[in-house]
Amino acid sequence: MSMRRTFAVLAGLLSLSSALGAQGLRTKIGDLFIFGSGTDPLFLAGSADPSNPASIQAHGDHFVPSAVAANGSLISFLTTSISLNVANAPIGSTSGGESFRFEAGVPVRTSTSAGPIFAERGQTLGQGRTVFGIGQTQQHMTSLRGVPLDNIQLIFTHQNVDFAGCDSIYGASCKLMGVPSLENDIMQFALNLDLNVQVTSIYATYGLTDFLDVGVVVPIVNTTLHGESNANIIPFGGTTAAHFFAGTPSNPVLSATRTVDGSAWGLGDVAVRTKLSIHQSDRTNVAILGEARFATGDEENLLGSGQFGARGLAVVSARFGDFSAHGNAGYAYRGGGQQNDAVLVTGGFDHAMSPRVTMAADVIGELQVGRSKLTLPGPVQYDVPFKRTINPTTIPDIADDVMNGSFGFKFLPGNGFTVITNVLVPLNRGGLRSAIAYTVGAEFAF
Repeated sequence: MSMRRTFAVLAGLLSLSSALGAQGLRTKIGDLFIFGSGTDPLFLAGSADPSNPASIQAHGDHFVPSAVAANGSLISFLTTSISLNVANAPIGSTSGGESFRFEAGVPVRTSTSAGPIFAERGQTLGQGRTVFGIGQTQQHMTSLRGVPLDNIQLIFTHQNVDFAGCDSIYGASCKLMGVPSLENDIMQFALNLDLNVQVTSIYATYGLTDFLDVGVVVPIVNTTLHGESNANIIPFGGTTAAHFFAGTPSNPVLSATRTVDGSAWGLGDVAVRTKLSIHQSDRTNVAILGEARFATGDEENLLGSGQFGARGLAVVSARFGDFSAHGNAGYAYRGGGQQNDAVLVTGGFDHAMSPRVTMAADVIGELQVGRSKLTLPGPVQYDVPFKRTINPTTIPDIADDVMNGSFGFKFLPGNGFTVITNVLVPLNRGGLRSAIAYTVGAEFAF
């Protein structure tokens, strides 16, 4: 009966997520690049000449990403990078609390502390033991690859125009960037993104045997977005403007702003876990953990990755009185063409400061495998009227390695309850990051 209820709850959450999917937070990020009556990003309604759309005078679409691949990849990088990083929000350990094994029908305690928070330990729960828990992690995203989200600078360059007779009209090869001279116009953007992600994880873990745990994690994700863009067209010269948002060539409007707001709430990517103990002793424990993460979250609303993922970990822990050290190493597989796999490394300790208080500290790392599949456009080289290079963004082309420091406490008030508090602090610049992520939670073991 309890399994039927569980599936009914999951089905309800899935349907709720689908109902909210129409908001499209990914689309809203792209909307920051749409101004006026144009339906395409970077379309300049003021510069369009509907009476002669094939003419060089029809300048409205010269910055449109479909015509300029580099511009399109820059917008795609922003939207995809944000959505994938939100979907891969960390999930804490689901096998905390006291652990036991049975010897001749008598429970024997195998842990001295309540265990780590965002790491795994080698002990399993013990046959017949169950942990139910709920935890909430709050993140206010503040940077992307070290660049503040409230000050992302982008520069979009003009299409390299060439058409029949262009060389004779302008007296130079139109294959050169800068011929005609209007190609030297650029569109400069300043983006201010305010992104908040709240992940509430509901989880349960059951000890099938003294050596095998199985569990499930159901994340409920709440994402809110506020974005502002300020765009400026910078003409290269001349008495009239070829590109403008509104007005006329002799009296152009060269600046524009756009604001978007949105929120989404629903089911994230559900994870199923199993942990197998392969060595247990009074001092050391060794286990392997496998996890499958299913694409149940709405990708378009920044609730899920849209792709299946999995990870495997080797887990080692050792006890020295009230002090326990642990290390995790493994691999994360991430499906889809835009996510990189990662090598996982974690090291830290948990210490039973008293029978009712455990302190836990870890360094948690995800090291990107291979060159990033999220590519940034390269610098644009101009030939005329002089050689120069324009970098399209201040976002660096670096690996999205993620290193976090985790520090927290577990409080055991009694009767099988545990209260959890924790902070995650970034230790490097890779990926989309929060300056600090707060986690609170509670679990019940029996």
